[in-house]
Amino acid sequence: MSAATTIAPGLNPMQQQHMRALARANEVRLARAALKREIAAGSRSALEVVRDVPWEAESMAVGELLAAQRRWGKARSRKLISSAGLKETKEVGDLTERQRRVLAGALEAKAAT
Repeated sequence: MSAATTIAPGLNPMQQQHMRALARANEVRLARAALKREIAAGSRSALEVVRDVPWEAESMAVGELLAAQRRWGKARSRKLISSAGLKETKEVGDLTERQRRVLAGALEAKAAT
């Protein structure tokens, strides 16, 4: 279902734009929740998301992504993020290639132990 089909007719252009933005935000929220469930279940890894950056993870904070892993809380996520020289509020889509490699390497090292 597209955002255009859910918007009520008779709205002014500003209201239509607002409704489309709300529909898109809801779509992203639902996709991100599904991604977090996949990570928690182990069917997808945070390392894979860091390397591939699917559209639903582009605006997700690195701390939020790492905390979605099973047995990972905020403290463990913060520790890994700070060891990689990042901030936990940095968005996954905004990571530079170097930052992505450093974070992926830290995740691989953590998985090996």
